[in-house]
Amino acid sequence: MTTPTPPTSVRWWTLAGLTGFALVSYMERVNISIAAEVMIPALGINKIQMGQIFTSFLIGYAIFQIPGGFLGDKLGPRLTLSLSALVWGVATILTGVLPGLFAGSVLASFVALWLVRFVLGVSEATTFPVGNRVVRNWMPGPERASGMSVMLLGTSIATAASAPLVSWLMLRYGWQISFYITSVPAFLIAVLWYRFSRDTPQGHPRVNASELAHITSSVEADINVKNDVPLRLLLRQRNVYLLVISYVSEGYVLFIFVFWLYIYLVEKRGFSMMRGGWVATLPWLTSLLLTPIGGILCDFSARRNGRLGGAKVVIMAGYSLCGVLLFLAAYSSHAWLAVGTLSLSIAFLMGAESAFWSSATHLGGASVGALSGIMNSAGVLGGIVSTSLVPVLVQHFGWLAAFGSGTFMALFCAVVWTAIREPVTSPHSRTARLPEAATLGDEYRRS
Repeated sequence: MTTPTPPTSVRWWTLAGLTGFALVSYMERVNISIAAEVMIPALGINKIQMGQIFTSFLIGYAIFQIPGGFLGDKLGPRLTLSLSALVWGVATILTGVLPGLFAGSVLASFVALWLVRFVLGVSEATTFPVGNRVVRNWMPGPERASGMSVMLLGTSIATAASAPLVSWLMLRYGWQISFYITSVPAFLIAVLWYRFSRDTPQGHPRVNASELAHITSSVEADINVKNDVPLRLLLRQRNVYLLVISYVSEGYVLFIFVFWLYIYLVEKRGFSMMRGGWVATLPWLTSLLLTPIGGILCDFSARRNGRLGGAKVVIMAGYSLCGVLLFLAAYSSHAWLAVGTLSLSIAFLMGAESAFWSSATHLGGASVGALSGIMNSAGVLGGIVSTSLVPVLVQHFGWLAAFGSGTFMALFCAVVWTAIREPVTSPHSRTARLPEAATLGDEYRRS
């Protein structure tokens, strides 16, 4: 008897590449939130104007989420993500170059930064919708939340590393240099991804038969299954629009941390710019632990409760704890106690993140890229509101009100998920039936 050939591990290397994309994309978007502490006085702009510059990224990011998802579905993840990363690098360089070309004009510098960060947002819009497409193509159904959590680790690593790195670079060499240096990883990941990745495991020369059989071991994971349900019909599903609505909260709360945490630590809690950069890493380092744990728990719970049922447990628990801890952090009179509760707050937020994306994969079928783009657009809209609203709340009511708004949105998300239920057509129901999207497809074709 011949010994079966052990499966190769190309799918995990592909996920490592996605982690790199998440890392680089977050580094390019958060570097300005650290450099802003020096850029604001240097360029003569105020916090509300800087908030508008932050928001310009989110506007471009939101507008192109759905086109970005469609692009990944049509062109494939390999080409789409490679081209996107090249644009990230160019936009990051221009963030450092353009204000110097308009020295002496506050308005011109503001407009130039607004436009270049908008372009960065447009180019980064492909990252997570197309990344979720890669997870669908390369991971069997029972491992998708865990797979997506691997990609999401990159966001925490990038945000943790960016704060001390950018702080050190701008204090030693100037804020412009910090953008030039942080642009380099974007060009590097573009070249590596295009050289070594493939759109599907069938097209990768290093995937052996054992690994391919594992990847396609469930009907849900079969990348050859076509779902011809029109997007307009998909969006009529109760679970789909509740998923999209709930993700508004994710963007609102997440971008409080992404864009305002460093400034909060320096201005409210009294840390120096250099020390604040190091302290700002602690919440993201904490999230490194809970992000994969959340994905593992989601997959474990899904085996018992169905994909949506598993996600529901993780999201409701994570967002309830995130919201309460965020309020306690703002209310605390002790700086280090606030840092500790903020660290746990964002860790629970990130721990629940992969549950959203695995739910989008489960509901979207072959339209996973487009549905992921729609969901992420909702999250970005929440981020646009929080990025613009937080400086206004801080200016007029203080940080407690600003963070309290995040608490409200986190608890709102948990409440919305009480209404999401595994459909009776789920394969996890007592009698095996086709998934919900497939049933809708049958109904559409009959009509």
